[in-house]
Amino acid sequence: MIDISESVMQILLAFIVVVPLIGALAALLPAPPGLKGKSPEQAVLRHGVTVTGAVLIAAIVLALGFDHAHPSTMQATTDISWIPALDVRIHLGIDGISLPLLLLTALLTFLCALFSYFKLPSGPSPKAFVALLLVLESGTLATFAVLDLLLFFLAFEMVLIPMYFLIAGWGGAGRTRAAWRFILFTLLGSVVMLLGLLLIGIKAGTFDMVALATDNGRSLTASVQVIAVLAIGIGLAVKAPMWPLHSWLPDAHTSAPTVGSVLLAGVLLKMGTYGFVRIILPVAPHGFHTFAPYLAAFAVVGIIYGSLACLALAKQGAKGDLKRLIAYSSVGHMGFVLLGIATTTPTGVNGALFANIAHGLITGLLFFLVGALKDRTGTTDLDTLSEKTGAALYSKAPRLGGLLAFGAVASLGLPGLAGFWGEMLALFGAFKPAADLSRPAFLTFMAIAAFGTLLTAAYMLVVVRRVCMGAVPQEAPKLADVHMYEFAAWTPLVALTVAAGLWPKALLGLTDPAVQQLLAGGTR
Repeated sequence: MIDISESVMQILLAFIVVVPLIGALAALLPAPPGLKGKSPEQAVLRHGVTVTGAVLIAAIVLALGFDHAHPSTMQATTDISWIPALDVRIHLGIDGISLPLLLLTALLTFLCALFSYFKLPSGPSPKAFVALLLVLESGTLATFAVLDLLLFFLAFEMVLIPMYFLIAGWGGAGRTRAAWRFILFTLLGSVVMLLGLLLIGIKAGTFDMVALATDNGRSLTASVQVIAVLAIGIGLAVKAPMWPLHSWLPDAHTSAPTVGSVLLAGVLLKMGTYGFVRIILPVAPHGFHTFAPYLAAFAVVGIIYGSLACLALAKQGAKGDLKRLIAYSSVGHMGFVLLGIATTTPTGVNGALFANIAHGLITGLLFFLVGALKDRTGTTDLDTLSEKTGAALYSKAPRLGGLLAFGAVASLGLPGLAGFWGEMLALFGAFKPAADLSRPAFLTFMAIAAFGTLLTAAYMLVVVRRVCMGAVPQEAPKLADVHMYEFAAWTPLVALTVAAGLWPKALLGLTDPAVQQLLAGGTR
């Protein structure tokens, strides 16, 4: 780690949040400043790679300068009055909970920009595509960095418009319907969430998330907490996505371009679960404990439902779409995140935060791989895909087949890879939940969720068998193996999946002290 002054850390965090927005405006200029290419389209794509690369470097420097000895302390904080009449402040800061999500967002957005430079999806305009990608990055990074409830809401909403246009403009079949379902579900959930945020801010007399977490609900009556948690929880659950509020997700993933699916699964879903940990748990603990058993019940239903849907899609002759299958798998994986949060124990919440990062890495890789298969074969339908590859991807494109198998076993939670730790810790948290929660109920939830891990293994292995394993038919067309730009975009995800699986302390050492303090009733 390196010694960086607090003022430089503040500048770095502000740079990370603001520069993508400035870059988006610059992308719409006749020619992006300082960059040239063989064509205006190549120049603006290069601009996107440059801006997202600069943000990633700044995020890495910020992480290196972070005081890892005190991850529960808010660092790189900026606190400026913005709307005095409402006591709304431009309050930024990071701790051990938000830093990993900040890094994940910066990494995935850079990899998406790099991938798009070589393989831009067909759509209206490269300028608009890059601008939307950068606005999306700015809003997501702001969500994880702001410490004011109203700013959190604004950042939370900021990502909806660019994702809507990315799906509607650059998506595949059914993109218009999918984009409308996405925007309507998330906007309706957000309206309810805003009412809950306003209720907390008005009753507590402040929108400052640090002050509210330190107060730990003492200035809010039990009834106010219950109403606020219900309202805010609905909005966050739509984005999470929690069963049965998930129905927008499969269509959005199926129709979105590859990079849209990567960012939707890798970072946008994390905004919902992050809100549960950052806002609801510390600000309204009594209200959350009232709903925790119900959240856990919905979570385990989502685990089983998502797994059974994936098994149905993976069956021979079921006309299953591989992108849709991975989308349903996200419902199951995020169910483990919600289960861990519902336990309100350090073990469960740490498992939820770990599973958030693992899901972003692994599912991001899987959507990249499925996009590559579609580029080569023109389809993501499993039956058609099996015919075109001869179910012999290992033989025809061994590196691509090997990466698909790696992503599948990582997704099913193989020990030694990142997917294992989050789910295991969530189950451990359910084994011994918080003292005021019903242990028999959570033991039941744990058993059901554990059965869900078996179903996950079943459908992922069926997918690998159907796509990768088989004899090569003589008439089967040739397939290109992994290109260099694909190798560059995917290698970091593979390396981090292995590193997090072998050295979980690197992540848990950041989150655990912050979680312990948050659950104890305070954030400095």
